[in-house]
Amino acid sequence: MKLACIMIAFLGKSLLYCYILSGAFFISRTTDNFHPLHVSTTDVSFNAQDNQLEVICTIFTDDFEVALEKQFHAKADLTKPDMHAAMDAFVKNYVNSHLQLKTGAAPLVLNYVGYEINREAVNVYLESAKIAVPKKIDAEVSLLQNVYDDQLNIVHMTVAGNRKSAKLDYPAKKVSQTF
Repeated sequence: MKLACIMIAFLGKSLLYCYILSGAFFISRTTDNFHPLHVSTTDVSFNAQDNQLEVICTIFTDDFEVALEKQFHAKADLTKPDMHAAMDAFVKNYVNSHLQLKTGAAPLVLNYVGYEINREAVNVYLESAKIAVPKKIDAEVSLLQNVYDDQLNIVHMTVAGNRKSAKLDYPAKKVSQTF
């Protein structure tokens, strides 16, 4: 009986791995821009040397282009160098409308630094003006929630080497961390 259970488990595992590998092969061959996961990460770090928050949002390029097109009703292509200036305006406005940070009562103004393509993802860079060391950071993150109802936004916050993370499953948008 024990041997039969081991054999079934082994065969089941082997079949699962075959299914996963063949599924990944089939998907990658049939759909160029398909990925089954809609996720972004937002990294918020307090830079003690400059006394400001530095933010990096990482978003799959194809998903981000869909969100930009939906919000601005215009073609978006983040990978073409000749469209970079036009896309800067879209990216800045989109992120400013879907990301809000507070370290006190009032929302922080986040200055858009720019974006760059990093393989299949886009990194968007923002920074705050000079602020005091935050004791608490409140974030409202709704990146890509205007497009995907299975969107997952992961938010990392770091102050004085203390990193805290949260997972925001759609429709959740808010997270607060105390340092």
